[in-house]
Amino acid sequence: HSALSARVMARIGDIIHLNVGGRRFSTSRQTLTWVPDSFFSSLLSGRISTLKDETGAIFIDRDPSLFAPILNFLRTKELHPRSIEVHLLMHEAEFYGITPLVRKLQLCDELDRSSCGNVLFNGYLPPAGTNRDRVITCGRTPVHGGPCGARGKGPCEEDCHGGESPVSDPGMVRIVCGHHNWIAVAYAQFVVCYRVKESTGWQQVFTSPRLDWVIDRVALNAKVMGGSLGDNDKMVAVASGTEIILWAICPDGNGSEIGVFSLNVPVEALFFVGNQLIATSHTGKVGVWNAVTKHWQNQDVVPINSYDTAGSFLILGCNNGSIYYIDVQKFPLRMKDNDLLVTELYRDPTEDAITALSVYLTPKTSDSGNWIEIAYGTSSGTVRVIVQHPETVGSGPQLFQTFSVHRSPVTKIMLSEKHLISVCADNNHVRTWTVTRFRGMISTQPGSTPLTSFKILSLDDIDGHGGCAAGTEIGPYGERDEQQVFIQRVVPDTDKLYVRLSSNGKRVCEVRSVDGTSITAFVVHECEGSSRIGSRPRRYLFSGHSNGSIQMWDLTTAMEIAGKVDIKALGGPTEEELLELLDQCDLALTRTPDMSPAASLTHSSRNSMCRYTHLRPHADQSLQNRGMKNHRYRTGF
Repeated sequence: HSALSARVMARIGDIIHLNVGGRRFSTSRQTLTWVPDSFFSSLLSGRISTLKDETGAIFIDRDPSLFAPILNFLRTKELHPRSIEVHLLMHEAEFYGITPLVRKLQLCDELDRSSCGNVLFNGYLPPAGTNRDRVITCGRTPVHGGPCGARGKGPCEEDCHGGESPVSDPGMVRIVCGHHNWIAVAYAQFVVCYRVKESTGWQQVFTSPRLDWVIDRVALNAKVMGGSLGDNDKMVAVASGTEIILWAICPDGNGSEIGVFSLNVPVEALFFVGNQLIATSHTGKVGVWNAVTKHWQNQDVVPINSYDTAGSFLILGCNNGSIYYIDVQKFPLRMKDNDLLVTELYRDPTEDAITALSVYLTPKTSDSGNWIEIAYGTSSGTVRVIVQHPETVGSGPQLFQTFSVHRSPVTKIMLSEKHLISVCADNNHVRTWTVTRFRGMISTQPGSTPLTSFKILSLDDIDGHGGCAAGTEIGPYGERDEQQVFIQRVVPDTDKLYVRLSSNGKRVCEVRSVDGTSITAFVVHECEGSSRIGSRPRRYLFSGHSNGSIQMWDLTTAMEIAGKVDIKALGGPTEEELLELLDQCDLALTRTPDMSPAASLTHSSRNSMCRYTHLRPHADQSLQNRGMKNHRYRTGF
């Protein structure tokens, strides 16, 4: 009798009762443990402590609906995922350590994914190298009126080019910008330029020396016209803090430093207007480098909140409610004090701060010039449109329309041929209007009519390991006479971007990193087509990644595909997609867009944080590792 009872007890012991998330399951020990080194083999062998409910069943605090198909696989070795999403089931199988099931689910998950991307994927540039031994220090004195070379040498004595002593880990991409068939890629402490040709594709042309401070801004001019540099030369500039370095790039790829300049206050915008390099700060400083005279000049104006360019004009929106302009091509200087000629163009009726600007020049309809249209947004949320006839230049612009639809400061505005688009600080809330034109000029009949309202939700990163604000601008991107797009990166640590029409918010496509790496920077840029007759420029999305690579996506094809079919009602992420993205990050390490009346002040604080958290060498990687510890988990790897 004792032997029989022992066999009965052994059989009873082979039956395991589980309580998974409040739902009871019963199965055999053999079923649970046939996969070696799994969660269950560790649990039943005593290597993992157990917690039992009131009935004696082992409690496991996991989703019972996901455990059911996993238990079915352990029983039958067959997979019946039914309506359960593959990646959710795979994540749960990884938790339980069911390796055979994980492998099957990975194959299912990769059916429609490839390391070569989808039809929109256009190319991959591996992480760039820099010249490890060539370091430019900021101990030298920047110049204000003329250039100085590295370590005090002349601009022709300090040449640099790619391909020497490559550093294996350049860190994440911080900023990508483009001009014609060139792009500039800024890493933490150096910048790389690439050129594309139809015959050879993308090629690395120029690599700057390694800097001892972190790059916050980059500007590229791939079409230098006239001047002593020569028509074939290119220019690239970087800025960090108050300092700016400008290089000329020769046709053979060799680069020479033109000069090191100082704005004396933190640089918050860096760009070219023609051949002139412009730097601005919200404190009211404008710096201009003249390509003809090689002269750098700082100019004090009132605090600046926004800017735009039109032809050779720099338009400034200021904190006092005024809009000013400077003709940087003529580089006019007042004889009495040698200051730049800064002219007030318009003053807001309520004198609210001008927080966003967009200038639209209509095609010339007569010999008298263009009809100038300016849309601007204010700190109070007001959107206004002002216009100036060519025949009435002396009287100044006239107020044309006013919209009071935002309750937060306007942070971005765009006036294009067909649409007026404004974005405010309330989680990137977007309002759009259709613009009626007659013979190219904005018309009051029937006037601008409301089109859509939507949001471009984008969480910023506190630690800075997700990139800096200068490299992740939402847009809108595109020429003003064509469809423009927003680029939406919902969370800092993600491998996915949403491309949305700026006019109505509808989703054109979504792109996902081909290697699973996080996207840290992006830009939309149009590259010139081939020299063949009928060839047209093509639009590309360039994404920079945490591993230093660049990935390219064909937005021209995406727009064509979207135009042939009815675009889904989808805009940004759905609730399910948003929850999936939010699962990948700790919201305590992110923040929503700031509610500040001065957009450039917000811009400054974000970039200052990016700059100071990356001061030590290879800080990008250490911050990335530190940030990863705070993330729950990530899909797509």
